[in-house]
Amino acid sequence: MITRIKSEETPVQKNKPSVINAWCTYDWANSVYNLTITSTIFPVYYSSVTREAFGGENVTFFGWTVKNTVLYSYAISVSFLLIALVSPVLSGMADYSGRKKQFMKGFTYLGAISCMALYFFTGENIEQGIIFSVLASVGYAGGLVFYNAFLPEIVTADRMDQVSARGFSMGYLGSMILLILNLAMISNAEWFGLEGKSTASRFSFLLVGVWWAAFSQIAFYYLKEQPGQHNISSGILKKGFRELKKVLKEIRIMESTPKFLLSFFFYSMGVQTVILLAPLFGESVIGLSGEKLILTVLFLQVVAILGSYLFAYVARRSGNKIALMIMLTIWIGICVGAYNLQTEIQFFVMAGFLGMVLGGIQSISRSTYSKLIPEQSADTASYFSLYEVSEKVAIVIGTFSFGLIEQITQNMRYSALAMIIFFATGLLLLSLTRFPERTK
Repeated sequence: MITRIKSEETPVQKNKPSVINAWCTYDWANSVYNLTITSTIFPVYYSSVTREAFGGENVTFFGWTVKNTVLYSYAISVSFLLIALVSPVLSGMADYSGRKKQFMKGFTYLGAISCMALYFFTGENIEQGIIFSVLASVGYAGGLVFYNAFLPEIVTADRMDQVSARGFSMGYLGSMILLILNLAMISNAEWFGLEGKSTASRFSFLLVGVWWAAFSQIAFYYLKEQPGQHNISSGILKKGFRELKKVLKEIRIMESTPKFLLSFFFYSMGVQTVILLAPLFGESVIGLSGEKLILTVLFLQVVAILGSYLFAYVARRSGNKIALMIMLTIWIGICVGAYNLQTEIQFFVMAGFLGMVLGGIQSISRSTYSKLIPEQSADTASYFSLYEVSEKVAIVIGTFSFGLIEQITQNMRYSALAMIIFFATGLLLLSLTRFPERTK
């Protein structure tokens, strides 16, 4: 027998400043993972310690010999494949039971604890390092499904672009602050009582987990569930599948939403792959030192803050579709530039353009999709799980393609050039999509 209890949460008034600010602080909390673990310190540390432990770029992972950068690309693919498989059903369960925040908490703590566990990764225990990096990635991606689902519940459509941009901007700002602290700690390890750069890098992973878990408490306190029925029986799994099936049926009869998701799927293959693997590109192809690479990414974050607000303005004046098409055109140019890069200066210039469209493409994509969800829908987690699945499957294909092309050609430049196919396909599909009035 299925037992239900009335939700104790109260409806959230849209556009409430305290709730919006709290929602944005989750970006502040979890973006430190994306910058420190995904984009800067961990990739550099991973390459360095595995090269030292195995006497070269080839490593042995559970008996399989593979290049360290290729293994890292595949590990990222696996992590996002896992979340793509489980998030649709979990989101259906969350929508049915009215417990999006509980699922958000679970993934947050999984990611934060896994980041802390990376402190014990020293190179020779590569299996442990890869496993915890995958779990941290699953925690990060899983938390975003339920976090993003709150956006259409807390703001009206006319403010979604601005609030989405604010969230990403706070994320960039928070991650910059922790990165500066970590950079100072790595460069001057003795000031902090640490034994060298390697130990300081490992300590930075610990700080990421603590920061992520601690600042998430603000969002957990202010965000409220939609009022509804809470299912507390084992039948929730079946109901989760039923909730997902209902949303899939709804989305099939919509005109714009499935077309936008298809476009988003293709251009996300390029966007997310470039974001995830740009540090390895700078280190392997251009030969940037770890310090210069981290400073470059720090600069990229500053530009990304400006880019998120710039393209929120473009979207408000010219429409979301035009803003997205402009950014995708710039992304194609970045791929061409990456293939022809020869000097550090050229890499820094490209990083400036990358930062500008990095903030914009993420915030405008999220707000665009939020506007395409039925305004009175209570199934926001299920809708956003489809958005996240599109992105995560795209990352799986994109990072796998990047690693495979590098493995075949032994040259990352060809991998970067191949990303043009994904951006161009997404741009073409977007140009053929007709958005409703409130999304134009």
